[in-house]
Amino acid sequence: MQPVVWNPLREMDDLFHSLRRGFGRGMPAEMGKDMANWAPAVDISEKETEYLIKGELPGVKREDVDISVDNGILTLSGERRFEKEDKDEKHHRVERSYGGFSRSFALPENVAIEQISADYQDGVVTVHLPKVAKTKAETKKITVT
Repeated sequence: MQPVVWNPLREMDDLFHSLRRGFGRGMPAEMGKDMANWAPAVDISEKETEYLIKGELPGVKREDVDISVDNGILTLSGERRFEKEDKDEKHHRVERSYGGFSRSFALPENVAIEQISADYQDGVVTVHLPKVAKTKAETKKITVT
């Protein structure tokens, strides 16, 4: 049996790679490629006339944001692109996540889907979900024949 030389730096490197695989994040082989999927933080609030969804999208261009509604599910998706690498620049640390994102939310029944609107300012997208007036439930007596 051949003796194995212990190398603490190799063990740290192995630990880093296993953690990176476990969390689905890490440095890409090429800096211009997407790093990982990420999910923007959102706040959901309610006013008397509407619901609001505010999502933080720093570094995301307005044209890279997509909002859609399908079968009562609102989906906020898009992509944050990595800035092009400058030949004279070395990256010492990259902590921000890049790549595609998608968040989906089930809409309440009292949302006027055809009136949903959104605006984007200072890296925050605000989705306005207007409420429709609730109809009063009727009680009806049905005669059994």
